[in-house]
Amino acid sequence: MRKKQQKKNMSERTRLDGYLDIFALGVLAATLFGFLGRFWWIFDLFSHFRVQYMQMGLVLIGLALWQRRNKQAVALALLAGLNYAFVLPFYFGQPAVSEAKPVRAMLMNLNASNGHTQAVLAAVKAADPDLLLLEEVTPKWLRELEPLNNDFPYRIAEPREDCFGILLLSKHPLKNGQVVEIGSAGVPSILADIYLPHGEISFIGTHPLPPIGAEYARQRDHQLKELSKYARSQKHPVLLVGDLNTSPWSPHFRDLLAESGLKNSMDGFGFQPTWPAGNPLLRIPLDHALHAPEIAIHTRAVGKSIGSDHLPLILGFSIREK
Repeated sequence: MRKKQQKKNMSERTRLDGYLDIFALGVLAATLFGFLGRFWWIFDLFSHFRVQYMQMGLVLIGLALWQRRNKQAVALALLAGLNYAFVLPFYFGQPAVSEAKPVRAMLMNLNASNGHTQAVLAAVKAADPDLLLLEEVTPKWLRELEPLNNDFPYRIAEPREDCFGILLLSKHPLKNGQVVEIGSAGVPSILADIYLPHGEISFIGTHPLPPIGAEYARQRDHQLKELSKYARSQKHPVLLVGDLNTSPWSPHFRDLLAESGLKNSMDGFGFQPTWPAGNPLLRIPLDHALHAPEIAIHTRAVGKSIGSDHLPLILGFSIREK
């Protein structure tokens, strides 16, 4: 009887070891694929989940120690550390804040099919932004958001029946406002110079295609590349805001920062994921605010759910004194 029990225990241990090896190899493969995003759009998808790989690695470390597989536990710790090395820098390096009173900006991807109008209006009221960029704005959404017109006298709107309508609302005067197509996807972006109490900025609001296939991924990458050219050509310090459909760990996002000279507003504020709103375990940062070095970020936070698949992004910023 004892031998049968020992044999059963050994079989269960062997089975658990097998599962452990499979999941460990899966995390290793996903981690490595994430470095190869320049070569294939599917590999690029693996770059977005660094935090999840780290968290999964921690679970596997616990299982390896429980199974007394200490060498594997050390290897998994190194793998988890490698992934977290891409996240840790966001907790450091917050720039010195200007003494000017911050302007509040808010980004919301509404979701074209979202019917939670009152939740959206309540979120805007609670955040009280000076600048509000709304994405996936349909003609129906434009009608339902008319109560905001009293608080935002300046606006640029390009509603669409698909998921790429866009709307900029501002409490401050706009100049040279226009709707443009950046890249080859045929989706609208908004350009405008905004007169703020402490100076002018050039605002870019944009929403590239999601990388749900090779052609969409190519067009997204092209738009990100073109955005860097637009950012460099602006007259005033640039604030670029939008659901960029990529994370900070994609090589295409890193190229956008390098080629535009813009900074990621998440620097110094930690990991702030926004999508998917309904699944915290898989949530990654797709909604971004990038800024010129002349712009100081005072605050940055992710808002509560508005019924969309994205969470709102809210930040306070000012123009640095020269």
